[in-house]
Amino acid sequence: MTKDLERDLGLPAVLAISIGAMIGSGIFILPALAIDIAGPGVVLAYLIAGLLVVPAALSKSEMATAMPEAGGTYIYIERGMGPLLGTVAGIGTWFSLAFKGALALVGGVPYLVLLFDLPVKPVALVLAVILILINMLGVKQTGRLQVAIVVIMLAALLWFIFGGTPAVTTSRYEGFFADGMGGLLAATGLVFVSYAGVTKVASVAEEVEHPERNIPLGILGSLGFTTILYVLIVAVMIGVSPLEELANTDTPMAIAANATLAQAGVIAVVLAAILALISTANAGILSSSRYPFAMSRDNLAPARFATVSDRFQTPTTAITLTGIVMLALIAFVPILEIAKLASAFQILVFILINIALIAFRRADLDTYDPAFESPLYPGMQVFGVLSGLVLLTQMGTVALVGAVIITVGSIGWYWLYARPRTDREGIAVDTVRREAGQSVVDRTAESLSSEEYDVLVALTEGTTEERERRLVRIAADMARKHDGVVTVVQFDEVPDQISLDYASEVQSPADFQFEAQTDHLSQEFDVPVRYGEIVSHDIRHAIVNFARHEEADAILMERHPGRFRHRFFGSPIEWILRHAPCDVVLVEDREFETISEITVLTDRSPYDPSKVRIADALASELNATVRLVYAVETSATTDFKQTIEDYHTELVELCSAPVTTEIVTTDGSTQELITIAQTAEFLVMSRNHKLRYEFKSSPVDRVIDAIDCPSIGVHTHESDRPGFLGRIIERLVF
Repeated sequence: MTKDLERDLGLPAVLAISIGAMIGSGIFILPALAIDIAGPGVVLAYLIAGLLVVPAALSKSEMATAMPEAGGTYIYIERGMGPLLGTVAGIGTWFSLAFKGALALVGGVPYLVLLFDLPVKPVALVLAVILILINMLGVKQTGRLQVAIVVIMLAALLWFIFGGTPAVTTSRYEGFFADGMGGLLAATGLVFVSYAGVTKVASVAEEVEHPERNIPLGILGSLGFTTILYVLIVAVMIGVSPLEELANTDTPMAIAANATLAQAGVIAVVLAAILALISTANAGILSSSRYPFAMSRDNLAPARFATVSDRFQTPTTAITLTGIVMLALIAFVPILEIAKLASAFQILVFILINIALIAFRRADLDTYDPAFESPLYPGMQVFGVLSGLVLLTQMGTVALVGAVIITVGSIGWYWLYARPRTDREGIAVDTVRREAGQSVVDRTAESLSSEEYDVLVALTEGTTEERERRLVRIAADMARKHDGVVTVVQFDEVPDQISLDYASEVQSPADFQFEAQTDHLSQEFDVPVRYGEIVSHDIRHAIVNFARHEEADAILMERHPGRFRHRFFGSPIEWILRHAPCDVVLVEDREFETISEITVLTDRSPYDPSKVRIADALASELNATVRLVYAVETSATTDFKQTIEDYHTELVELCSAPVTTEIVTTDGSTQELITIAQTAEFLVMSRNHKLRYEFKSSPVDRVIDAIDCPSIGVHTHESDRPGFLGRIIERLVF
């Protein structure tokens, strides 16, 4: 049984955790590497990096006040983008925070070595164990330790700034932009991780007092303060020390302090560096351990990580796992070289944070009620996404490949472990699906309200009089409801070797004349019916050209199951589907008299508007009921099924015929669709052309071939379907 965490962190602790999570490796280790890339321009790089964090800080502040739960980044991305990206963000952020904590300890020990002759790795391991134990004792003790560390550390850093400013030499800033924009952006990407800790306090939001006030103040206040502090420190550092010395040392702050302050000042800065890096590691353990804790509560990680100690009220198992990983990193991994990986992943996570906020806002949920709202929405978030993408390009191949490896590993964990245990989707997926569904509903409404719908019945050689009458009957029912006209044309093919004299008599759409003997058909079917005949060397072109000339809304043809040669050389029907200027309706002609129900079947996509329009028209004329059946796979979430139910409700209101709806669970196979279709009296399915079906029949063809009832395959014209991107989105979210 899991427990809620106690709210023990006030505003001072929130500020201390946030500042402590930032002031560490970012100012005591990274300046040396950044100076080597951008020279004096590193001052501007720190300022730009701080500004680029603002969108994510604002987004996270808003979401933290709406969802003050342990887990921070993971919670917001999981709720906004879904459990898959939530898993990626949770594992990736947990990993990068553990990495940053280990980096801080290993990077801090060289400062300690300046005072005492000690081995680096053993000391780092001992410090890590101490911090792990402190975190297990309780968040209140952790918060108090953090406040004490930050106060001492800031006092020393302010001494460095005020004591070193008088010694600044302006000539040291010459060549500020010598490395150009490329060097500046590369340095910005490197030092970006210096600010990653600003939002980590949101991961302990469940333990913050008055989160609606303290979280935004803590995040934004600490970011503004730390940005100014970083810029001033780096400016003083460069102004008092030769660039060559700073770029070739593991302790750049000590080098700068030695140039301006007395021995006491150097000792104070060294102690501040040690405290800052211990603070970073402490905050890293505190926040990163909450990620497996939060993921386990959502069934994305084993339940034992959600265990809260009865004695200390802390997630001891999650802290232990984080500690073990950190110890392993300190002992075996060259952390400094891979620090860029943590930075690259932090940039990626910040991009997802901004996208998640947009998803929550667009969803307009009643349950999403933040006490703080990000200003300048959505421009601020779009800027955060675009600037993050730019920075990612500057991180280098190793960092990007490493981020990809972590991402792929997280996706693998989700599919193998988490997916079978989850039944929910992110707000973004649901929002996109609902918007895509609404777009289909709007197109369907427009289609159903069309005033005229003319149908061309294309008869070919071998169509018997009985089958012809059934085709005309279906066409009449399709056209009548929309005050359309039925044009029946017999297309006869003549061989290419025919004499030129006879060929000159072949009719074209321009000079085609309808026969007059159609009054009886018009009276019988209560719709204007025209009849004629065309002979041509190429029936395919003749049908398409005639439909274009007459501006037909649909071509209705008898369906001919593909013969062996069609599988290899292409079917004439396939050619017509690709080139027709309108919808093409293929009828599997089976005898019927009365129909009480017309089944419209779909899976993995919304119902085509043309399909709904035809089914509604037929049902209205035949006094039948439209039966909408949506086949979903067994893995479909409750959210997905609810979206389909809402979609069905809107379609029911649009149709004039009575409508029933069903959501049927299948394994996604064609055989399951066949089983559903076998319950139909009259079946309507979408028959959209795909090139791969030149060599094998489409699933719709296989379904229609396997059943005995009258069936219609509707191929919706390109102009009535969403664009390429729209079809991809529909495929992904439905």
